[in-house]
Amino acid sequence: QVQLVESGGGLVQPGGSLRLSCAASRSFWFLNVMGWYRQGPGKQRELVAGITRGGSTNYADSVKGRFTISRDNTKNTLALQMNSLKPEDTAVYYCSAGVNKYDYWGQGTQVTVSS
Repeated sequence: QVQLVESGGGLVQPGGSLRLSCAASRSFWFLNVMGWYRQGPGKQRELVAGITRGGSTNYADSVKGRFTISRDNTKNTLALQMNSLKPEDTAVYYCSAGVNKYDYWGQGTQVTVSS
């Protein structure tokens, strides 16, 4: 079992940046997939960015070029750097991980992009 805890959410103006972090309760070197999901108001949860144990990444089209996912296997942390934020990025962001699929979830952190 792995507990995931997100941090770094908040209120930011359009065009601003935020960095989300996800800390794991134990070493997650064995987790092959890690990622960030989000769920906006009235929307379904969607995968924003994913990263494999080997470092391969994938992004939703809506965030390509603006968001960067990274993982530190020595510190057991996952991060999401979000730049050029837009109001439509407003959502609860969830950290997730698993061996072959997303089995473990954090509690979520709110990101609000508004002027």
